[in-house]
Amino acid sequence: MSIVGIALFIIVTIILLKFNIAVEVSISGEEIGYVKDRKAFEEKIQNEVLTTENATLESVELAEEPQYKLTFLSKSESTNEDEIIAKLENDATRTYVRFAVTLDNKQEAVLEKLEDAENLVDEIEEKYGEKRNVGIQKVYSINNEEYQPVSIKTARNEVTDAIEAQIEKEEEEQRRKEQTINGIYLAVKPVSGVITSRFGNRELIRSYAHRGLDIAAPGGTPIKAAASGKVIFSGYQGSYGNLVKIDSGNGVVVYYGHCSKLYVNVGEKVEAGDVIAAVGSTGNSTGNHLHFEIQLNGQCVNPQNYLYK
Repeated sequence: MSIVGIALFIIVTIILLKFNIAVEVSISGEEIGYVKDRKAFEEKIQNEVLTTENATLESVELAEEPQYKLTFLSKSESTNEDEIIAKLENDATRTYVRFAVTLDNKQEAVLEKLEDAENLVDEIEEKYGEKRNVGIQKVYSINNEEYQPVSIKTARNEVTDAIEAQIEKEEEEQRRKEQTINGIYLAVKPVSGVITSRFGNRELIRSYAHRGLDIAAPGGTPIKAAASGKVIFSGYQGSYGNLVKIDSGNGVVVYYGHCSKLYVNVGEKVEAGDVIAAVGSTGNSTGNHLHFEIQLNGQCVNPQNYLYK
């Protein structure tokens, strides 16, 4: 063996007596510790930091990938795998997932498990039919507190309440559509009672087709304006007896006849639902009732096309 070889052997032996071969771990150029074996340490990261066995955890990402470098570590020093793992775990970004039950793509309730969300959607579709746009959306967050899941019972109530509100709104829209004449919404039935004579009827009491609807009610029953408008007549008029006429615009004028009392004057503005008169039997009448008549551009139309269906 040459002198150089002998010298090199002596140097290596001394180094190995005083140092261990280790792997330096650093992040962004800053040394954070030492590990014995890079491969074993990377497996430890995968198993202890990047694992997503938790059902609510979608993914885990390291803030930065560690850099590794072989080095000599004094035998008086030790590796610190657990401390490095703790730091990586603390700095890692965790993405959590929940399952939102939606109505028309709007989140109504958040559940922790996909299975619970799917079961609730099936239940809702069975109850309301598939025409209700109920679905499931994954919602992600790096803050586990952002989307707090609720119980299935609470989720069911929240989604059901939203659907019932939707149905109520649709029914109101349909009602408005059905009770609108030439853009004027007939929002209120003037009185509740029994219809005793319908539009177009020919009876002994009159020699012409009935121009409105007769609704029997006790004398003195308050009569409400069916639609908002301006009072253009309030007084006695022939066979109508005491009569109120309200012009609601767009050619729509509503008559309230045979009243016992009149509570509004010409020129007053009234809102739908305001009390304008009281049921009576004045004019050409055989008993207490309201004559309810609607005219469009001077032509009588059937009130039952809009109210009292």
